[in-house]
Amino acid sequence: MSKKPSLAAVRWLNPDEERAWRAFRRMMIAVQFGTARDLATLGLSDPDYEVLSTLSERPGHTSTLHEQAAKMGWSRSRLSRHATRMEARGLVRRAPDPADGRGCYLVLTEHGLDTLKNAAPAHVASVRHHFVDRLTPEELTTLEHIARKVAGTAET
Repeated sequence: MSKKPSLAAVRWLNPDEERAWRAFRRMMIAVQFGTARDLATLGLSDPDYEVLSTLSERPGHTSTLHEQAAKMGWSRSRLSRHATRMEARGLVRRAPDPADGRGCYLVLTEHGLDTLKNAAPAHVASVRHHFVDRLTPEELTTLEHIARKVAGTAET
């Protein structure tokens, strides 16, 4: 939204919309908190896991800082600071981007790949526990459709 509406112009939520919104927020918080807590027992944060898993799927286990930041919905500077911490732990390394003198590539290290391989089974179990196994296959299909619609990526 670019312009703040006047109080008279606000379309307030009706009781059904309010309940749905609050339920959605509680669901997101519960799932994120549970999976983040479980990842922490493995020595990883949720963003650590996102960076590692995304890089593992890329050709050469490499992505530009710009592409990775866009995928995570982060600014380049925020991801750069996080990557610095991951680099200090040997999970990723940076390489110059010849196409962008100010940019760099993030490269998954062998240690980072091993860390991901060791964490993945526990993370999948956590996702199942906190999310997937609580829903029926039909509910998962409906939720996927809703999520794509809200995110603006619905398939036509």
